[in-house]
Amino acid sequence: MSATVVLERTAAEPGPTRPAARRNWRPILWSLPPLLIVLGIAVYPIVRVLTESTETPSGRGGAVWSQVLASQAFRDALWRTVSIAVCSTAGCLILGTLLAVVLAFVPFPGSAVVGRLIDTVLTLPSFLITLSFTFLYGTAGAVNALIAQITGNRSPALNFLTTPTGVVLAEITYFTPFVVRPLLAAFAQLPREQLDVAASLGASPWRVLRQVVLPEAWPALAAGGSLVLLLALNEFGIVLFTGAKGVITLPALIYTRGIVTFDLPGAAVLASVQVLLSLTLYLGYRLIFARFTGIPTREG
Repeated sequence: MSATVVLERTAAEPGPTRPAARRNWRPILWSLPPLLIVLGIAVYPIVRVLTESTETPSGRGGAVWSQVLASQAFRDALWRTVSIAVCSTAGCLILGTLLAVVLAFVPFPGSAVVGRLIDTVLTLPSFLITLSFTFLYGTAGAVNALIAQITGNRSPALNFLTTPTGVVLAEITYFTPFVVRPLLAAFAQLPREQLDVAASLGASPWRVLRQVVLPEAWPALAAGGSLVLLLALNEFGIVLFTGAKGVITLPALIYTRGIVTFDLPGAAVLASVQVLLSLTLYLGYRLIFARFTGIPTREG
């Protein structure tokens, strides 16, 4: 009788393995559509740019790379791009932290409206910020007109819009909400009991901010700063609409080489460098995020 039971169990065991094997294919089938979409939207354009940088009439793709990377225009554009992005990020971190601290811990009438206005900036295209700067601080803008009426001097007192300073200020204005919003979310999760205990022990507001508030906000600050640096590194609309002809960044140089002079291999080389910078920065952001949060990068 026991032998019969054993034989029946042995015969019945292979049966459930076939449906399980079929079920194991379902996650793969479900992942194919998004994978194909990512390959078509993100991977294929990058691969196409890389191949375009090596496709020249003479077949000397390496010569194009060496020629472009050794040019003074490329070095100037790279330095200008990095310097503007770093300065804009530093300004956004300082201004964004100040605004977030005031909105979170210094209540005042209309603070909710200010927070909503900051959120509204996130929905606007970057060129609208540049146009508003033109209307306000341009050579024929409202501020120069007001100064001319007060002083009687018809020459524009402010003439920084078409300089790197104007580009940095416009980017700070546009990208600061990307720092404010994560900080406000981090401050909202901070237990108020910690602030009350620190204040009851005689700690000054600056000490509470430095030793209690900011340590809890480092992950949000690092995330917002990394995002701003990545966006500023690839920003083209603000540089274009300020009319800063002497401010040539990598995106502006790519536009000039690819659209104006129709040098597609040279533009592809510059675009490849831009992609490499963005991917390197993103990898650095993931490492910083993992360091501050303790979450491995493969899980995020």
